[in-house]
Amino acid sequence: MSTLPKTLTLDTSTSRANPMPQPMKRLSVPRIRQRKGGEPLVMLTAYTARMAQLCDPHCDMLLVGDSLAQVIYGLPHTVAVTMEMMALHGAAVVRGSFQAAVIVDMPFGSYEASPELAFANASRLLKETGAAGVKLEGGKVLGPTIEFLTQRGIPVMGHVGLTPQAVNILGGYGVRGKSPEEARAIVEDAVAVAKAGAFALVIEGVIESIAIEITQRVPCPTIGIGASPQCDGQVLVTDDMLGMFDRVPKFVKRFADLDGAISEAVAAYASEVRDRSFPTEQQLYRD
Repeated sequence: MSTLPKTLTLDTSTSRANPMPQPMKRLSVPRIRQRKGGEPLVMLTAYTARMAQLCDPHCDMLLVGDSLAQVIYGLPHTVAVTMEMMALHGAAVVRGSFQAAVIVDMPFGSYEASPELAFANASRLLKETGAAGVKLEGGKVLGPTIEFLTQRGIPVMGHVGLTPQAVNILGGYGVRGKSPEEARAIVEDAVAVAKAGAFALVIEGVIESIAIEITQRVPCPTIGIGASPQCDGQVLVTDDMLGMFDRVPKFVKRFADLDGAISEAVAAYASEVRDRSFPTEQQLYRD
């Protein structure tokens, strides 16, 4: 007969698995909508449970962005991201957070063909992750899809301007809206996405006047990234703002230099291993 206790208690003081505080009530989609014109919304990307734990106390929303293609997987662009990647990372971020609303990017190819395909994949992401909503890229052409999803209980965050999933069409990641024609098209896209029911709208990499006009014209909060401080909130890739990469877009401000800090720490570890000064008495178990 087994002598193991029937109930096992996880020691959260030493375990990496769930060093968690008591759950708090998450920011809801309706409350996000109510922030239009009020206190700016804070959003950062997160791809892992630990990063979610660190960002959650300071953020209103955590975006499980398809930028994980470059940040986590070393891929050249976001086009190669799969539903499986987004589902696994989305679930990890939900487990690691308590107050922020978690939004998951829908990967390229998972929503463009039809509203029905979009619903099948969006509902899968919500079921498998526990996220509050999904984000998809595109303008007026996706209006019917956004309306289809929202009418069936799936909150949608829109994304206009520089849309990285369209890199093969755009030919790169340059700023959008330089010509009057393109500027007008971006504004029209934003208005259409908001009218279709998006609860919030990311505006990326555009001439500032475009972001200001969109923010003034749409009823939902706008989230800027390379847009304008007059947007209703801001988002950055966390690894960019923490200084994990040498090359970052113009719109990134480095709030830390973790690249340097990590390099120094790893170099110190390697040195101590090679000269046998690590581990010390403090890290050893004795009889």
